[in-house]
Amino acid sequence: MTKVSISDHLHDYSQIPLFAGIEGKDLLSVFQCLGSFIKTYQKGEYILLSEEKVRCVGVILEGTVKMIKEDLWGNKTILAVMEQKELFGELFACGNTIAATVTFVAGKDTRVLYLPFEGVMHSCTKSCLFHHRLIENMVTLIADKSVQLMEKLEITTKKTLREKILCFLDNQARKHNSRYFTISMGRIELAEYLCADRSALTRELNLMKTEGIIDFDKNTFKILRLF
Repeated sequence: MTKVSISDHLHDYSQIPLFAGIEGKDLLSVFQCLGSFIKTYQKGEYILLSEEKVRCVGVILEGTVKMIKEDLWGNKTILAVMEQKELFGELFACGNTIAATVTFVAGKDTRVLYLPFEGVMHSCTKSCLFHHRLIENMVTLIADKSVQLMEKLEITTKKTLREKILCFLDNQARKHNSRYFTISMGRIELAEYLCADRSALTRELNLMKTEGIIDFDKNTFKILRLF
């Protein structure tokens, strides 16, 4: 993990939904007001462990972050994969208890902008006008994350592996607004996300390809036939 100067990457922030409606010249004031900072992580590095206190909201500037639930026997389930411009940790930071019940891991080499949650949700004594916009954006993104986790719940309640795969691919097609899309997860990660055995997942994907339902090349999929 490496700490990076926040002023070196101001050009990266303008397209991030959390900062929508805040002009570039005001962003540095926002970060200084909140005491924000940036850290970088290597692929596979732990960002936050379960039961640790979550005091900051993370904004992914580069890379991906996996939200993982692990049981006492070491079985891992990927609950969500957050990508560039998305948030993580906000659901715990704004709760009554700020301890995480999941673990966050860097899915790739990742750069994260941290905003102390207490500063985000409570306007400072300067009453910055753009601070109110930041709060509005945060609430909207928290709602979006809830929808993302509901999609995960919908997938895991399907009875068969094929139904889980089809539900996942349907969600991805809607997210990308196309039947042709690339996902951020490899086969091992996808199996963990679907709560499935990797070998069984590979067999089912190949069978669906043979039947002309889908086509794929590594992490790029195309839905060929609808039901």
